[in-house]
Amino acid sequence: MELSSELERRLEQILPLVEKPGRYVGGEYNSIKKNWDEIQTKIALIFPDIYDLGLSNLGIQILYERINAQRDILAERAYSPWADMEEQLRGNNIPLFSLESKKALIDFDILGFTLPYETLYTNVLNILNLAQIPLHAKERGLDYPLIVAGGHATYNPEPIAKFFDAFLLGEGEEIILDVIAEFQQWRKSQTGKDDLLECLSKISGVYVPSLYSPIYQDDGTIMGMEYANSQVPRQVTKRILGNLAYIPKKFIVPSIDVVHNRVAIEIMRGCTRGCRFCHAGMINRPVRERSVEEIIAGIEEALDNTGFEEIALLSLSSSDYTNIVELVDRIGSHFAGKNLTISLPSLRIETFSIDLMEKLKESRQGGFTLAPEAATDRMRKIINKHISEEQLLSTAREIYKRGWLTIKLYFMIGHPSETFEDVAAIAQLCKKVLAEGHKAIGKRAKVNAGVSTFVPKPHTPFQWVACDDQQTIREKQDLLRKELRGPGLKLNWTDPRETMLEAWLSRGDRRLSAVIEHAWQEGAKFDAWQDHQNYDLWMAAFESAGLIPDFYTQRTRFNDEIFPWEHINPGVNKRYLFGEYQNSLEQKFTNDCREQCYACGIIQTFKDVRQENPGSSWKCPEVKIRARA
Repeated sequence: MELSSELERRLEQILPLVEKPGRYVGGEYNSIKKNWDEIQTKIALIFPDIYDLGLSNLGIQILYERINAQRDILAERAYSPWADMEEQLRGNNIPLFSLESKKALIDFDILGFTLPYETLYTNVLNILNLAQIPLHAKERGLDYPLIVAGGHATYNPEPIAKFFDAFLLGEGEEIILDVIAEFQQWRKSQTGKDDLLECLSKISGVYVPSLYSPIYQDDGTIMGMEYANSQVPRQVTKRILGNLAYIPKKFIVPSIDVVHNRVAIEIMRGCTRGCRFCHAGMINRPVRERSVEEIIAGIEEALDNTGFEEIALLSLSSSDYTNIVELVDRIGSHFAGKNLTISLPSLRIETFSIDLMEKLKESRQGGFTLAPEAATDRMRKIINKHISEEQLLSTAREIYKRGWLTIKLYFMIGHPSETFEDVAAIAQLCKKVLAEGHKAIGKRAKVNAGVSTFVPKPHTPFQWVACDDQQTIREKQDLLRKELRGPGLKLNWTDPRETMLEAWLSRGDRRLSAVIEHAWQEGAKFDAWQDHQNYDLWMAAFESAGLIPDFYTQRTRFNDEIFPWEHINPGVNKRYLFGEYQNSLEQKFTNDCREQCYACGIIQTFKDVRQENPGSSWKCPEVKIRARA
């Protein structure tokens, strides 16, 4: 269903009628448009939120360059249209299209969705519907594209399993090329779609949900899993790269203002801290670092190709990068005079060096962010956050003394066993930090406290625990609003209803597909946007599906319960996670994995994945990891 000249003409007519037509025209600097008729396989990379947010997604940028580097494949992009553009598309019967060639998404061979968080699920359904593609995988035959997804939210793919043909688990830089290669081989064979799905299921890291059928017990929990045949893997293990080899060099430069206009370089992947609430810290293991030379070369080439003036050095814990001081120093000297801003997200309180603060001083923008997460020693032991109050205060003291006016502190309420005294301690600690600022720079000092609400995520030690109920969350937030008042103090918090939605979608089983679909049919979309959330609509969707929301949120899991995501292996085994859960109950710290190996399972996963993919370029870093311990 290629967009005809007539449809392209109509597209030109509707663009002046929408708020930001630049979201839909493409043609950005460094975007790639290949000759459609000369390319064997076409894939559309889709970020299911608006262009302004999705353009700078690093995963999309990496895949876009990597796929387009192949002569026989093209990759184009699509994003969720805003409400005004959706109205025009539907009113004029124009199917959703790619930016580069303005081809209808239905004409691509593969649609690849990136799902970093769960509140994008209804947008996925909206995109499929706008593309005039059936929502359910079982209803899509050979005339429709293969629909796949990857990203952090797919480590529990069950709530959206009915909508996708396959999930790409783990790191997609190579797995996507394997999937495309298998698709090309299948197309030559001219067999049915079932044969394609079975072939895909044999690729390491690919989960094909139609080959699995969960069995439920009378109480609603999972009894087990039925498999389509004896060849179906009983557990799908994520794909792991031994080396972070690919750095995008030609970031797409937007034609309109977007959230991030910058060169983003991933300096390391993974984390060894073991915070028990942290989903990303568990599923991204093991730690792999780029060399300083590789990072500098990547930045230089990317700056030359874009003209950006901001560099984001990305990782889960930037200050844990072994050579972080040397890296910032080298960036400062190598790019002197270019007026670059260096952004270092996720700086650790306990490892942050004064030298690093000095080197960042010239590029500071706004506030300085630290994440204590909890405010009492008891809670820090429960969540395995190795910091002390004195460490935080001394770090804050040095930050203020070196010229920053605002410190942003991130906390989380709703952790297991949390009391109202623990919550009140958050306000007290913020005031102590502000007092350090007053001593250093007087009344100019400010503290902004961001307080989110804990959701026990899959594949973490807290996957067994329940969420706080909404009333308790509101009472804790009311306490903080009462206590965190006055000059220099600011508080931001999360709507409890938003927390419930995230918990349902992240902890749900396959039955949640009916809830998601019903919610979308009644108008749910852009659920990550506060002004678009409709809690009552979701409650009605649960009622329509015959499901009880509290089953997924306010229920402590049995120690031996089979989780809906049990057949997905993130590389960290359940035995280790349960041991860490027990440590939290006993308020025991677990040291950084670089100091001691706790046999989480990631080393064995490396061996297994390497054995399954002997022709890959991976290098198992077992020796390196143990040497760092």
